[in-house]
Amino acid sequence: MCGIVGLLVKTPALREQLGALMVPMLIGMTERGPDSAGLAVFGEPLDAARRKLSLYSGFTPEGDRFDWSGLTAALNGAMNVGARVEAQGNHAILTLQGDPEAVKTWLRAAFPKVYLLSTGRSIDLYKDIGTPAQVAARYDFANLKGSHLVGHTRMATESAVTPDRAHPFTAGEDFCLVHNGSLSNPYGVRRMLEPQGIHFDTDNDTEAACRFLEWRLREGDELPVALQKGFEELDGFYTFLMGTSTELALIRDPFACKPAVVAETDDYVAIASEFRSLAHLPDIKHAKVFEPAPEEMYVWKA
Repeated sequence: MCGIVGLLVKTPALREQLGALMVPMLIGMTERGPDSAGLAVFGEPLDAARRKLSLYSGFTPEGDRFDWSGLTAALNGAMNVGARVEAQGNHAILTLQGDPEAVKTWLRAAFPKVYLLSTGRSIDLYKDIGTPAQVAARYDFANLKGSHLVGHTRMATESAVTPDRAHPFTAGEDFCLVHNGSLSNPYGVRRMLEPQGIHFDTDNDTEAACRFLEWRLREGDELPVALQKGFEELDGFYTFLMGTSTELALIRDPFACKPAVVAETDDYVAIASEFRSLAHLPDIKHAKVFEPAPEEMYVWKA
């Protein structure tokens, strides 16, 4: 059992309040996921030549914070990418110019214990172990700004409780997925994708779904087409909530075994596993509230 939350604000003025509106939603899902939490937030994209990398590193053996400035200086010394860093505890957002794939290769060799969480022009991603309230406070979620976000609280059922196995999962650029449920064929999906050169970082079943759908997008499918192929290839019980730079998307399995509720007004679209995470939202009494149907696609534009 896990909790999912999503929020897309239609009114530009609400972008300043995105994090503040989301934190009670995330904390409201604590009982569904007390061991770890995370979110991906989408904001104004960088120019086409620049990318953002969301990174995670634990404490050093001496108990000190990781030296993000030292990593950035080493990167700029090794590659001409004009890297800058904004650190927040164990996480950092690294912005750079040039080929992100070359930077990823350098990071794996020079800093193998630093974990890459996401890549893109719009996405920032944070995830860690701890209760949703602890993680939200640790990374100052209340002050996040943007157009839309995807969040998750985890109760681990099929892999270890570690930051890299927390949700959201990402693949490619500016794509993320959170999951409530359990896939029955994740290793079959992996065997399908690995010959395509797709590498897996964890043993979490959610990663298989994330990489499958991003692969279909990368192969040229529009999001609805990719989701339809997901219905055909991904077996199990699931509610998936996904974010791209311009969209928020929700699907449930053909039996709709895992809960979800949507509230929509002229100002926002909000999604959660249970209504209690939506009850604090402005004008919720006048929202259109509904339960998403099984095997249907719901896509909202940011």
